[in-house]
Amino acid sequence: MSSPAMMLRRFCCFSTAVSPSTSSSSSAPTAKKKPLVFLGSPQVSATVLDALFNASSSPDSPFEVAAIVTQPPARRNRGKKIMPSPVAQHALNRGFSPELILTPERAGEDSFLYTLRALNPDICITAAYGNILPSKFLKIPPLGTVNIHPSLLPLYRGAAPVQRAIQDGVKETGVSLAFTVRALDAGPVIASQRWEVDDRIKAPDLLDLLFSEGSKLLIRELPSLLDGSAQAKAKPQDETKATLAPKITPEESWLCFNEEAVTLHNKVRAFAGWPGTRAKFAVMDKENGKQNVIELKIITTRVCSEIRSEGGEVDGLSFANGALLVPCGGGTVLEVLEVQLPGKKVVNAAAFWNGLRGQTLKKL
Repeated sequence: MSSPAMMLRRFCCFSTAVSPSTSSSSSAPTAKKKPLVFLGSPQVSATVLDALFNASSSPDSPFEVAAIVTQPPARRNRGKKIMPSPVAQHALNRGFSPELILTPERAGEDSFLYTLRALNPDICITAAYGNILPSKFLKIPPLGTVNIHPSLLPLYRGAAPVQRAIQDGVKETGVSLAFTVRALDAGPVIASQRWEVDDRIKAPDLLDLLFSEGSKLLIRELPSLLDGSAQAKAKPQDETKATLAPKITPEESWLCFNEEAVTLHNKVRAFAGWPGTRAKFAVMDKENGKQNVIELKIITTRVCSEIRSEGGEVDGLSFANGALLVPCGGGTVLEVLEVQLPGKKVVNAAAFWNGLRGQTLKKL
């Protein structure tokens, strides 16, 4: 039978030579240290991994990062180059052994599960890993699998909790530490941290903040997780209060100005980064009456607190105080502060308005 080391190499997608002296967790493990496996993929997960690396480097740390599981290398930078996931790259930069970075296509693969069992982890920690964990996986770590979820569970279970919370205009959200079960984000909650949401923050920024807070929460709760007492204190979720946060689709990115300005403003903030929000406008030439339809990506907005679209041209846009003023439903007005034409850079509203050179703008 193949040795565990040989099995690990089959999953290794990187060949970077690493000196043991540069590794954050490559010092010889002691008998007291419990092996922990971390699962994560995007850049926000690297915050959690950093916290674990730093905590495990302490001489009296009760655990070590035994392996990292992440998404396989994929084409990034507009598909020009195959690159490791942000978490894998961050781990390599920290000097973590490439042989201990596992990249299965699916977490239910028999060969991957064999390797995981060979590592004999006491606990697994997940943070935006992006793969479904089957029952066979969840049965391996005796202390369980714990997930950092950026919402106050049972609210906003699913793939897009931060985006959907902002879209709903919530004033408060948070991050939860919960045991992973087969049902979606439905495991007992170990601890949570609340976070006030202002009306300007965008989803990528809030996501960063919540995972940063989640990292602190994880490190605080690690002693109880490692001694098993967290399983006793974790509280079941109230299923009657559960809400879902389904995955965002590109088709949702279009703005409809029949909706009120606050609804559109929240959508712009929620969909910032990806997929963004878009709208089509007509550029009218006063001299010849010709109309040219353009598509704009709406980058930054705010809700106008004073101006109201009452009477006059209901479809025409105006410019004031550094913003494009777009009439919306319910007599409200959306102030558009930054826009982007296809293939162009993001510009402020003043630069875009000056570029119209006297032409008028109407919403479609």
